[in-house]
Amino acid sequence: MARIAGIDLPKNKRGVIGLTYIFGIGRSSSKKILTDCGIDENIKVQDWNDDQLAVLRNAINEVKTEGSLRSEVQLNIKRLMDIGCYRGIRHRSGLPLRGQHTKNNSRTRKGKRKTVANKKKATK
Repeated sequence: MARIAGIDLPKNKRGVIGLTYIFGIGRSSSKKILTDCGIDENIKVQDWNDDQLAVLRNAINEVKTEGSLRSEVQLNIKRLMDIGCYRGIRHRSGLPLRGQHTKNNSRTRKGKRKTVANKKKATK
């Protein structure tokens, strides 16, 4: 079991896919890291030896990942909300912030709605 940056990488995946389980590393950056370390991207994670793991750990420590990256993203969102810009207001109210329509869609941001029945007016 390869453990890099506090994440257990899946054993039976290719190296280029396995590195994407680390927050902040996508496909292109995992390819770049593996080529810089001189590791073939088609080798499975379980076949990496200790020397390759040590080189990968050193290379990934130079990149901002996991906890520090998550906190930076949260601070950026908090900054937007504090200055009261349009994106910050949309974050605060839980609505989509990149110009999507919200009349019918945007269930991911708005959440599942529960219908409320109208009360009948009392007749006199």
